[in-house]
Amino acid sequence: MEADLSSFNIDAPRWDQCTFLGRVKHFFNITDPRTVFVAEQELDWAKAMVEKSRMGVVPPGTQVEQLLYAKKLYDSAFHPDTGEKMNVIGRMSFQVPGGMIITGFMLQFYRTMPAVIFWQWVNQSFNALVNYTNRNAASPTSLRQMALSYVTATTTAVATAVGMNMLTKRAPPLVGRWVPFAAVAAANCVNIPMMRQQEIIQGICVKDRNHSEIGHSRRAAAIGITQVVISRITMAAPGMILLPVIMERLEKLHFMQKVKALHAPLQVMLSGCFLIFMVPVACGLFPQRWYQLFVPNFVSLNTLPLLSLTCLLSRRKEGGGRKGSICPRTSVHQAKLWAS
Repeated sequence: MEADLSSFNIDAPRWDQCTFLGRVKHFFNITDPRTVFVAEQELDWAKAMVEKSRMGVVPPGTQVEQLLYAKKLYDSAFHPDTGEKMNVIGRMSFQVPGGMIITGFMLQFYRTMPAVIFWQWVNQSFNALVNYTNRNAASPTSLRQMALSYVTATTTAVATAVGMNMLTKRAPPLVGRWVPFAAVAAANCVNIPMMRQQEIIQGICVKDRNHSEIGHSRRAAAIGITQVVISRITMAAPGMILLPVIMERLEKLHFMQKVKALHAPLQVMLSGCFLIFMVPVACGLFPQRWYQLFVPNFVSLNTLPLLSLTCLLSRRKEGGGRKGSICPRTSVHQAKLWAS
């Protein structure tokens, strides 16, 4: 007997978004790098299925598993605001393959100045593309603002990397291997506030559990952007801190000294092992909605990429961010306190 799926809420979260584990499972689902290789026809099918499910006209014979898979593909490839298909490199599902290549090469080629400058530029260019792809349609960022953020972040990353490289020439080799992480962290601290400066200036919309608008809060915007920065740095930290320690030891082994050409591919692979877990973990650090508060674009995926990464931080709220349940903990009175 076929189940009646006409009332199935495809946008409801599959996992409890009030818990860290539930959020991590959600982001593991939508950042699955395997979806990068899904054919365009299958993505179009997924979008059609999601739209039909929202209208309550699910085709006969459709199973719940098919709807859940369609929603996974939809969340991984289509913009949550506009519904438009995003370019492959800018998708959250590309964060692991894209981030592992850039991170691996940043950690491998850290000794020479040209290599440091080049890979920091590549990383910030990747971040800029992800930011643009996942831009907020409700509160668009101007191209001028994006360009300024890109130039500022790239300059900060390069200046930090070059400056620290010069300062650590006489330091132990391991210290020099940590310079790329310092540059990435510094760039995130500059890039994200620059990209979201309008939210800090104008505030972001705050609503109660009934979705009634209470006002705009600059304080909520500042806290949200701070959490974005923390999430991005958290995403990059384990791989960019631990991997240099691992490689420092491995490169002393006799057989590793004979296969120096494999050092870079090995770092890329190991970076991927870290990122495949850290992308969803970093994205799930903070609730996408503040419990009873509904704060649009509070944390956005476009800020997640190392991301970017990043984590872009995510604008994709619980289960698609439309009808997902929220945690009933904050009173309306408390909500009003944020609208200042």
